[in-house]
Formats: sequence, structure tokens, C-alpha cells
Amino acid sequence: MKPAENYILQQPEPYKTILLQLQVLIENTFQEIELKYKYRIPFYYYKGKPFCYLNASHKRQFVDVGIVKGGEIQIHKECLVTEKRKKMASLRYKTIEDIKAEILIEVLKNAASFY
Repeated sequence: MKPAENYILQQPEPYKTILLQLQVLIENTFQEIELKYKYRIPFYYYKGKPFCYLNASHKRQFVDVGIVKGGEIQIHKECLVTEKRKKMASLRYKTIEDIKAEILIEVLKNAASFY
């Protein structure tokens, strides 16, 4: 098993379910995406370049979808968390119900347009 997949499957609930749902949505949306294990977390590469990562924050109790070019995204800004970061932005999920597939996909497609 690949380290990125192992990371996801080893997470306790509800993180594992959230991560698996995000993985399905991301991988079904993008053909040219590759899941790697970088910085001790699952990290997606798009067209060979860092694109977004998945991180289960047990301490803060959410799953973070960090988007490398998130600072350039102009849609759904009310859903993005920047926390004083200029280039990165995140979508955060505490429950599986928090995932709004349409918003996630639109944000990631907007980010992909910068590659």
C-alpha cells in the first residue's frame, strides 16, 4: 500500500470517512492528478506540480484541503481559510456533511486554471 493511502486508512473516524470522500471527489474531477506522500501527508500533484494536500488535524478537529495556489482563487472566497497566508488557502471540514462537492470542485477547478 502506498504511504498516502495508508495515511488515509489509518485515520480514526470521522477523519477517515472525510478523507476518503475528498479523495474520491478530487480523483474523479481531475485526470492528470497524482497522489503522493509529501511532508508526511497526502499531497496531490497536478501536471507534475504541487496542487493540494489533505491533512487531518486531530488537535483542531478538522480535515484541511490545502490549496497551493489558493491565494489566487476568486470564487467562494467566503469558504476559504487563509490564516494570514498569502499563497495558500484551505477548505476545512469537521463532518462528512460539511463537504459541499460543488464548491470543492469549483474551487479546485479554479485553482487548476493557474497551472
